[in-house]
Amino acid sequence: MICTECNCFLLHLPNSAMLDTKGSSKSFPKHETRHVSEHKNVARCARFSPDGRFLATGSVDTSIKLFEISKIKQMMLRDAGDGPVRPIIGTFYDHVQPINDLDFHPQNTVLVSGAKDHTIKFFDFSKTAAKKAFRVIQDTHIVRSVSFHPSGEFLLAGTDHPVAHLYDVNTFQCYLSANIQDIGLNGAINQVRYSSTGGMYVTASKDGAIRLWDGISANCGRTIIGAHGAAEATSADLTKDEKYVLSCGKDSTVKLWEVGTGRLVKQYLGATHTQLRCQAVFNDTEEFILSIDEATNEIVVWDALTAEKVARWPSNHVGAPQWLEHSPTEAAFASCGADRSIRFWKEIL
Repeated sequence: MICTECNCFLLHLPNSAMLDTKGSSKSFPKHETRHVSEHKNVARCARFSPDGRFLATGSVDTSIKLFEISKIKQMMLRDAGDGPVRPIIGTFYDHVQPINDLDFHPQNTVLVSGAKDHTIKFFDFSKTAAKKAFRVIQDTHIVRSVSFHPSGEFLLAGTDHPVAHLYDVNTFQCYLSANIQDIGLNGAINQVRYSSTGGMYVTASKDGAIRLWDGISANCGRTIIGAHGAAEATSADLTKDEKYVLSCGKDSTVKLWEVGTGRLVKQYLGATHTQLRCQAVFNDTEEFILSIDEATNEIVVWDALTAEKVARWPSNHVGAPQWLEHSPTEAAFASCGADRSIRFWKEIL
């Protein structure tokens, strides 16, 4: 939507305060951070549960750690004098190669993981003694990304195949788009994410393209070719109102695209990412965007509306973080990296 007074782009984001399109950038609140655990090798991915109560991390060491957020917060209290608090409530070992992505079932106590060993595994974390998956999908390719449909009935897998694999969670039947011959696919999928209603999903590919797919027919409705030039598109996600896509690429740009037209509406510059599979993520209110600067080992924050950098913080990792994931419910996020560590960040109240 265009403002008739100044011809500027108005970004309407849900669940946030009314944004002043003429004012200066908002300030991002100060956060405190704590090292909460570490894997035995690179901590490669992280995901919050939809209710914000849990955090899962996956590693090159093939393990998955599950944290309870309330226990992490208790651990961070400076006056916690009743002995050590252990925020890890489960550790799972069932993959034989590095884990690339994780997702939580939207209703049940089920966590899924996708890995380099061509499998998707389902873990029931209500059973505290369980270390192994209770269900396994054997895919034909390396699984790079996983995303549950909001109903929990379907699961998307982004793999080394250029089309996302759509699985029926109950039957494990796999569906592929019918119009794949028409859209010039040429690259593995780095990330796939469903929209908030499941009406569409988005893929970020190694060929640099961002593609929008119909959530019912699984047909590709729009391709943004060269979204990040000749560089890989490493992450993509839809805003809650399904009007915009936020993408990140190895061309050191973070971009916001309009779903209806495919046009670029905002560009967030000033963070280098050329080597890692970096993420760009919204905060919980979608007023800010967070990503990583590989060159300076910093976490960079932009005002989503003005595209101005509003914060640069040392990541406190040794080497740049591999992954950032923001809580969907509060001012808190997680980072993990090649130093094997997992850090939790929360707003200082």
